[in-house]
Amino acid sequence: MQTWLNIDEFATLSGKSKKSIIALCREKKLKCKKTKEGIFVEVEALAKSLVPIQELQIIEKENSIVEKTVSMFLALHEKVLMSKDETIEALKEENKFLKESIYSMQEVYDESKKTIETLQKQLEITQEELEFCRKKYKLMWGRVLKKENGEE
Repeated sequence: MQTWLNIDEFATLSGKSKKSIIALCREKKLKCKKTKEGIFVEVEALAKSLVPIQELQIIEKENSIVEKTVSMFLALHEKVLMSKDETIEALKEENKFLKESIYSMQEVYDESKKTIETLQKQLEITQEELEFCRKKYKLMWGRVLKKENGEE
C-alpha cells in the first residue's frame, strides 16, 4: 500500500527544499504524482531521502548479497529436490525391471522344471524299452544257441 504526502509536508519532514524535491522527482529518484490538489510524494521516498545515499548503497549491497545468497540456496535446494526425484524415479524403474526379471526367471524355471519332468519320464520309458529289448534279445539268442547245441 502506498502512502502519499503533500510536497509541503514532505519538505517539512525531510528538511529539503521544494526545488530539490522537484529536482529529485524529475530525476526519478522520488516517486511523485501531480494532481489538481498539488504535487504528492510517496512516503517510502521520504525514508530514502532521509537516509544518506552512501548508507543506502551499503544497505542495497548487503540486501543484494543476502538476496543472491538466498536465491543461490533456493536454486541449490531446487536442484537437490530435482535430483532426489530423479533418483527416486530411477530406483522405481530399477525395481520394476528387477521385479519383471524375477517373474521372467520364475517362468523360465517353471518351464525348465516341466521339461525336466517330461525328459525324465521319456528316459524311464526308454530305459524300460531298452530293458525289454535286452531280455527279448537274450531270449532269442538263448533259443538260437540252444538249437545249435541241440539242447531242446
